[in-house]
Amino acid sequence: MNSKAMMNLQGKTVLVLGIGETGLSMAKWLSRRGANVRAADSRTAPPCLEDLKQALPHARIAIGPFAADIFADIDLIAISPGVTLAERFVQTALKDGVPVVGDMELFAWAIAQAGIQRPAILGVTGSNGKTTVTAMAGAMLKEAGWDVEVAGNIGPAVLNALVRREDSGKLPQAWVLEVSSFQLETTHNLNPDGAAVLNLSEDHFDRYDGMRDYAAAKARLFLRGVSASGGNDGGGVQILNRDDHIVRGMALTGRKQMTFGLDLPMGDSDFGLLHEGKNIWLVQGNTRLMKTSELVVSGLHNAANALAALALCRAIALPFEPLLQALRRFQGLPHRMEKIATIGGVTFYDDSKGTNVGATVAALTGMQPRVVLIAGGDGKGQDFVPLAGPVAEHARAVVLIGRDAGRIAAAIRHCGVPLHHAPTMEEAVQKSFALAHAGDAVLMSPACASLDMFRNYAHRAEVFVAAVRQIQGGGIMSANADLISLPKRVIH
Repeated sequence: MNSKAMMNLQGKTVLVLGIGETGLSMAKWLSRRGANVRAADSRTAPPCLEDLKQALPHARIAIGPFAADIFADIDLIAISPGVTLAERFVQTALKDGVPVVGDMELFAWAIAQAGIQRPAILGVTGSNGKTTVTAMAGAMLKEAGWDVEVAGNIGPAVLNALVRREDSGKLPQAWVLEVSSFQLETTHNLNPDGAAVLNLSEDHFDRYDGMRDYAAAKARLFLRGVSASGGNDGGGVQILNRDDHIVRGMALTGRKQMTFGLDLPMGDSDFGLLHEGKNIWLVQGNTRLMKTSELVVSGLHNAANALAALALCRAIALPFEPLLQALRRFQGLPHRMEKIATIGGVTFYDDSKGTNVGATVAALTGMQPRVVLIAGGDGKGQDFVPLAGPVAEHARAVVLIGRDAGRIAAAIRHCGVPLHHAPTMEEAVQKSFALAHAGDAVLMSPACASLDMFRNYAHRAEVFVAAVRQIQGGGIMSANADLISLPKRVIH
């Protein structure tokens, strides 16, 4: 069977690979569609195993290293993002003609087969900023009075959101979906009305064979599958970052494009920034929209995020007034350049979601004060050399943690900025505070994954914030400033 074709799932035997949140959502949704569901996970204690057993008590489940028997006599594989297509048994199934899809493709099937007027679909991907842009676009649609569902990689899983909506008897007018490269590998028929690739930087090179392979996965957001009228040509509006030459090269002949960037727009439909004295304006073409100073979220990278979200919403012809009002109210998201406290004139920022070099470069270049940077962790095979320039320009010092601290140090050792090492996050925070001057920022933007030291990026942020609170509550002072405490915020 052609993997791009849609399947009637009634009575089909479907193997779900991966029993995490996404795998569980696929298993439950497939069962509702009449499929005979099996599930397998190579881990001995997958996180959603008990939930799956409760939801599908008669499902066949295999735990531990994959074996051939669970793959026998199946009609379809529903694969979780964390399971690679390179897995040996998956490759064998593909060669035998078994289609392999993920949750986004199953969602696309559901929408195409629902027999209702198709909702608007906006899709967002990229190395950095995709969760923020997804949230911004969702807020804009709500401000414009639309019934909208925001889902995907941002959470909740898209099929969980779809099931909840089906059970309520009211499907939304629009979906705003954050889609990862892993999800896009198995997506053929999403056909977004507006699709944005925000940027590309080295990430997940433990899974991809270099930037070309990674970029090809991201570009799949622009595919137009068999569910779209008119064949595989045409399709929704492409939203492209013109400051990223790889993304710019994804423009397809015959498709409408809108670009965004940190310079002046190229055409009337493009978005950019206009520098006018002390003011920086968000603009479309020659039209001033709002000043960057009106944004609650700071940094040029967030100005770029706002431009991308505006372009997405304009792709479905929403009026500007509610879009701009939503931007003025948008408070940002946890662990993404989140201001934690100011102590002794030093401001602490949590950017724990900055899990690759590109994210940390964006965070550094968006900062006005000098920065003491806390970085390090599991580097996922990245090249850290691109950090050197922004560190030299913006950092007073760098404090390195985690498994790949030595690799980062080797990559940036000639940048002229003092490098320090700390065995724990707590010591890194204390050392950073001692190194900072009044007016500086301490920025925890690791450029790495967290699992070498923490449960996940949120746990890393919790430890960072707790260390900041310890300084704040304990009256520890830097050499250059008096202690200034802010009210403690609740950490979720």
